[in-house]
Amino acid sequence: MWLLWIKRYFMKQALHDVSSPSPRLLSRTNLAKDKYRYKMDYPCMGTCVIINIKNFDLKTGSLETRNGTDVDAAELEKTFSKLGYKVTLVHDQTADQIVDLLRDVSTQDHSNSGSFVCVLLSRGDEGGIYGTDGSFVNLDELTKFVDGNGCRSLVGKPKLLFIQAARGNKLDDGTLSEGDSMDGQTPSRIPVEADFLYAYSTTPGFNAWRDTQNGSWFMQSLCEMLRRFSGQLELMQIMTRVNNKVALEYKTTPGRSGKRQMPCIVSLLTKEFYFP
Repeated sequence: MWLLWIKRYFMKQALHDVSSPSPRLLSRTNLAKDKYRYKMDYPCMGTCVIINIKNFDLKTGSLETRNGTDVDAAELEKTFSKLGYKVTLVHDQTADQIVDLLRDVSTQDHSNSGSFVCVLLSRGDEGGIYGTDGSFVNLDELTKFVDGNGCRSLVGKPKLLFIQAARGNKLDDGTLSEGDSMDGQTPSRIPVEADFLYAYSTTPGFNAWRDTQNGSWFMQSLCEMLRRFSGQLELMQIMTRVNNKVALEYKTTPGRSGKRQMPCIVSLLTKEFYFP
């Protein structure tokens, strides 16, 4: 009887040791998670600036009204508000006004924010977008305001840019498929361009499609995937699902020969990013 009790005691102790990680192991696990995941326990998720360009000055000639973009703007405002962002939505800005808006962002204190989001909805070409006056704004000119030199309170924090604009005039016909800084440590220097995500609606040189009634393929897919998977999946996983939806579920009407579109995600993020 005594031997049986001892045997049961040690069996229970062994099971407890296997199923209950030691405090030291848990501590190492948490440190590893912190190292590879952006800190998001700030009072605010951050600022989200949405610049929606629908109407262009008549003197621009070839820049036509972007019907359907207001649908995107409204859906984006709702989506990022639900994610906890302080959303600023502006319409029909000239090139100078767009630059001034991002310059103003750089002067604000983002110490209590975990990230920054900027959404650009306009006509564009490779490297940038057009203001309502037809003047071209280089994307580099905008991002310099929130990079490591332009805004110190955003250093080390994710800066997400979502761009709905053409990057050229080429059309995609598709192809046949065979099948379906740590607390307590000395601050370290990081690259000025670190912690950016550029999510383009299309690949370099190609057109980007927008439904005049339902909004653009890319932005509508982005909002849907953010609604469905925020809090579950890491951002790059979410963006992969956006890519999947746009690439496989959308094509133009038969009159346009069923053209396709492939988003382009360029990540300079240094850690995993999870929405709450």
